[in-house]
Amino acid sequence: MGPLPRTLELFYDVLSPYSWLCFEVLCRYQKIWNIKLQLQPTLIAGIMKDSGSLSAMRFLTAVNMETPEMLEKVSRELWMRVWSRDEDISEPQSILAAAEKAGLSAEQAQGLLGMISTAEVKKKLMEVTEVACKYGAFGLPVTVAHVDDQTHMLFGSDRMELLAYLLGEKWMGPVPPALNARL
Repeated sequence: MGPLPRTLELFYDVLSPYSWLCFEVLCRYQKIWNIKLQLQPTLIAGIMKDSGSLSAMRFLTAVNMETPEMLEKVSRELWMRVWSRDEDISEPQSILAAAEKAGLSAEQAQGLLGMISTAEVKKKLMEVTEVACKYGAFGLPVTVAHVDDQTHMLFGSDRMELLAYLLGEKWMGPVPPALNARL
């Protein structure tokens, strides 16, 4: 049995294209670097006022609370809608469409959408955003690496080479060769 995976927390908002870049790279490197990636939907408006992604980030918080195994796919689909197809992600129908395209049933998606106005979801999103701020976040994405009983906060999607160094791993570019062959 090899060493235990190191934990990385990625604080992100789907309204941030740089968060998307960081998200995709870290998802690709999860197994290569033996990391446990903890996705942390964070409200960028809590860090940078008036961003406009509140409903989407509350929805992702509900997904994380109820079906965390779907968080990566739903996050990716929301990014695809807003940054690749120039579609709205603030309206309920758009959020539902993204969730269903990501693989949630219409019933699951509707149930999660119903949760976005609950105190529990609002509180959780606020708590995660506060944690990001305590780490020193001033924008997103923020990646927090927990390595050898130390915590390292990295801001931006252009810090992957430094992250690899901290992990004692090799940086092979945004699309590692093993994945590149499958793309």
